[in-house]
Amino acid sequence: MSGILLMPAQGNVTYDTDSLKSMYNDEAATAGFYSVQLLRHSIHVGTTATTRTCITQFTFTKAGNCFISLDLAKGLSNMKGAYLHKISSSQVEGYKTGGGFCGTPVSYKVYFFIEINKPCDIGLWNKERKAGTDTTSGNEAGAWFVLNATAGGQVLVKVGISFVSAANAKSNLQADQPGWDFNSIKNKAAVQWNKELSKIKVEGGSDDDKKIFYTGIYHILQHPNIISDINGGYPAMGSHRTMQSKRAHYTIFSLWDTYRNVHPFLTLAYPERQSDMVACIIDMYKENGWLPKWELAATETKVMVGDPALIVVADTYLKGLRNFGLATAYKAMLHNAGLHKNENPIRPALKQYLQYGFIPNNDKGDVWGAVATTLEYCFADWNLAQMAKALKRKDDYKIFAKRSLFYKNLYDSTTGFMRPRLTSRQWLQPFDPITVTGEQNWVPSGGPGFVEGSAWQYSWFVPHDIIGLKKIMGGDKKFTQHLQTAFDSSYFELWNEPDMAYPYLFNYVNGEEWRAQKLVRENIKKYFNITPAGLPGNDDCGTMSAWLVFGMMGFYPDCPGSVSYAVTLPAFKNFHCAKS
Repeated sequence: MSGILLMPAQGNVTYDTDSLKSMYNDEAATAGFYSVQLLRHSIHVGTTATTRTCITQFTFTKAGNCFISLDLAKGLSNMKGAYLHKISSSQVEGYKTGGGFCGTPVSYKVYFFIEINKPCDIGLWNKERKAGTDTTSGNEAGAWFVLNATAGGQVLVKVGISFVSAANAKSNLQADQPGWDFNSIKNKAAVQWNKELSKIKVEGGSDDDKKIFYTGIYHILQHPNIISDINGGYPAMGSHRTMQSKRAHYTIFSLWDTYRNVHPFLTLAYPERQSDMVACIIDMYKENGWLPKWELAATETKVMVGDPALIVVADTYLKGLRNFGLATAYKAMLHNAGLHKNENPIRPALKQYLQYGFIPNNDKGDVWGAVATTLEYCFADWNLAQMAKALKRKDDYKIFAKRSLFYKNLYDSTTGFMRPRLTSRQWLQPFDPITVTGEQNWVPSGGPGFVEGSAWQYSWFVPHDIIGLKKIMGGDKKFTQHLQTAFDSSYFELWNEPDMAYPYLFNYVNGEEWRAQKLVRENIKKYFNITPAGLPGNDDCGTMSAWLVFGMMGFYPDCPGSVSYAVTLPAFKNFHCAKS
């Protein structure tokens, strides 16, 4: 996310960092540490980190001229723009603009403070490829740190980051790394990760089982991550004005993904962290007027669909974590779910949803996937109904419980699928339950009415009312046969979030629970292993890994907002969770 990229090289300096690419070997990675040998430059690189800083150690095999390049034009972000200021012969500071996530126009600044452990000749450059003096800026800008290496010599570079200011980045660096002891930082990172991963201990199972299990937890704990500085400063949602918090403040809420299992997992195993995250979500409402949909660096990207933050708040509260402002939280949930004078940015087409009991495919406004979004709104409304029930808000409960059943309006009994409908209430023609194209002008945006999937991936996405869904599908036998066909015909896609709980739905049919046992085990074996290809595609901020971890523990939150879990056979003989 930060894009503060350093590249070591031997020889004369160059602006063209692409020309510095190198083959490598001796790659090694553990929790909190990474190292590699760059063959072309005969340089060994090791890097480790703290919460807000990192330190990189460059070991030069050969003597001679060398330099470390900082290219602020490079990174995963589509947004450009940077500023760089040379402070001394060993220190620089500045910022890099990031953003553009999934094509969105929102941006943010990542501030940095960089320090090297020995004086060097620091040169700055910009788009015109001209050396600067003490400052430089532009869409393409950077620096090089030139020095003379000795064989076996080492250079250490420390980087502190902040989303508030370069001064805070410096404070973070001074607090986390006052000295230059690389091994000490590396060892502290290992100790901290071991402490976090040891909160769940397992017995039995193979060594490979344990490796993929703890790797899964490691992935889950990557995001959301802390954005607040050592002094409590963080950028406010939307405005980016500086706020202060006495607790950790988080960012990267991939909520359409993570509400399904990551946050339910954190609620059980890391309750203090989850409580802080929910408090952050409520802070975002206070700062920006809405519970977030997909937050990144205090910006609302509006990526994906539904109203997922509402589900996270409800699930967390109903499972007993209540260390956040309940009155404000409930007010925020009602606000997200309500009509307003201006368009509801979190729930587009809410007016149509309430008018028709579904979002019509020919009157959906900015909605991506009218069927998918309707189903997500239904589930969010059910969660809000459960909150209302817990708070004894009877009128609210009746309203949102009724709305949660709108899914029935999109079930086509003639085809057996959820299907797009028009304002005339006629079914969209033509209809192909297999297609994953046509919703938008890119592949696979989803079949008409759906999001990155087809009717096969969405027709059972009614986690709050599987009993009612079975009934409209024709009863237990037809429900089971139809669902089993999804697996037999390879229409089930584990990496597509709406259907990832489908193996567990057989638990809702007496006598068919064995299918859930079989499918969970088969999919763990098929998609997860200890190789570089050991995940089924994008981990989606820990969501795929959380599916794995729950599956190996033998239970799954198939309906967030419910205190019940779907049960299968665990991969381990025993497991227990330590106190947070």
